[in-house]
Amino acid sequence: MKVVVIGAGGLIGSKLVSKLREHGHEVIAPSRGPGGVDTITGEGLPEAFVEASVVVDVSNSPSFEAAAALEFFETSTRNQLAAEQQAGVGHHVALSVVGTQRLAESGYMRAQTAQERLIQDSPIPYSIVHATQFFEFVESIADAATDGDTVRLSHVLIQPIAADDVAAALGKVAVGAPVNGILEVAGPAQFRLDELIRRGLSAHGDPRTVLVDPHTRYFGAELGERTLLPGDGATIGATTFEAWLSASLMAPPHAT
Repeated sequence: MKVVVIGAGGLIGSKLVSKLREHGHEVIAPSRGPGGVDTITGEGLPEAFVEASVVVDVSNSPSFEAAAALEFFETSTRNQLAAEQQAGVGHHVALSVVGTQRLAESGYMRAQTAQERLIQDSPIPYSIVHATQFFEFVESIADAATDGDTVRLSHVLIQPIAADDVAAALGKVAVGAPVNGILEVAGPAQFRLDELIRRGLSAHGDPRTVLVDPHTRYFGAELGERTLLPGDGATIGATTFEAWLSASLMAPPHAT
């Protein structure tokens, strides 16, 4: 099966490309730049999608600012869908976030919702995969909530997942039949958000203090107790946070 991965150079995209190739699929991983593919201008998309069965979009907005994110997701998605329709692609797969619709205060999440709406309204069969937060983003979550030496986070529930498990789930969806709906993937255990970040920072020797602040915003939105949790029927990844932490501590710098 010929699969085109948009965003192949990112954390999930690179893992997805490897997994699909390991299973014998022909994978196109277009690069940006001169002679490559640009989803914002549409350059290179028709050529990249020739004879493709599936397009998987794991790209992300370079900005979390509301207007910039909306412009990115709407423009990129429209251009992909138009080129897919022209090329006869039979399955569009997109990666999004668990709780997107519950985080409407967030401009970034509203942009992702707009992306999903375009996909759902397109005549191309589709599958949208909602993933919970990745273990790999523990440090960046802390950085975004840091003031001096203090990290302020809500004490809400979260069910994070390893990027490897997200890529594996995406691979299975990509080579399967379109579901024309939303699938969720999550990790095997629930944590309190502040406790998860505290454990992650402590394991890496980070001296920052993590404090609970129920009004701290996440992507610009206040969180409810279960906002970040998947619903019943989510696919559950196998990798535990403890196993991932152990592996990350043994990995060379920047390996994750």
